[in-house]
Amino acid sequence: MQSNNPVFGRTEGFSASRAGVDAASPRADQLEDMYAAPSATPVQTGRMTYDDVVVKTGITFAVLLVGAVIGWQLPGLFWIGMIVGLVLGLVNAFRREPSPALILAYAAFEGVFVGSVSFMFENMQINGNSLDGIVAQAVLATLAVFGVTLWAYRSRRIRVTPKFQRGVMIAAGGYLVFLLLNFLFQIFGSSDSPFGFRSGLLGIAIGLFAVGLAALFLVLDFDFIEQGVRNGLPARYAWTAAFGLVVTLVWLYIELLQLLAILNSE
Repeated sequence: MQSNNPVFGRTEGFSASRAGVDAASPRADQLEDMYAAPSATPVQTGRMTYDDVVVKTGITFAVLLVGAVIGWQLPGLFWIGMIVGLVLGLVNAFRREPSPALILAYAAFEGVFVGSVSFMFENMQINGNSLDGIVAQAVLATLAVFGVTLWAYRSRRIRVTPKFQRGVMIAAGGYLVFLLLNFLFQIFGSSDSPFGFRSGLLGIAIGLFAVGLAALFLVLDFDFIEQGVRNGLPARYAWTAAFGLVVTLVWLYIELLQLLAILNSE
């Protein structure tokens, strides 16, 4: 078959390839089989799935737990874990494309930080009160908040809207400013409390607010995963979802650890 295009019509290779295509044209029954075949699954098309997110999150948490064991055994690595974890967290947060290596590196150093902090709280005494067992309590509380938040999101008792997102981000910005001021007060102030402004009833109220805010960030994480699967994001973004969940759950755990310590000190 010759092409009507004068350029391709003079090309022997084009004419031969067209002849091959015509000779291999599918029959009517073959076309029917092709149309009746099931659609390709997200896995086959390289799209993100819930299973991808579960697997990537499991891997990231496994690395975090290994780092936490190291931090528990070597609490002196606290500053290394905190600073390197913070830097890698910011790098991952501002990357346009997820990097599994950087995300797992973040999980490792963040795990060292979490393990060191956990060891310190477990062996801390406030006003003569021992905090023995506080780590187990914080872990159980974290799992409880995660489970309740997931249930509330899946049952549509919480819906993510643009107004909801703006409200959460404004609250997070205000809380970040408070954390900075409280950190400066702990360094340069004269308070005897290891929590700065976060002591007494005020500290409990702030702790409850922070836990609630972290739970709302979990809702945003769930929404990102659902929208990503629904809109067919590339499979590599399952790593972004895993990173977001780990960051939020670590934050939630640390907030619960502090809240429980304040409650036990009263």
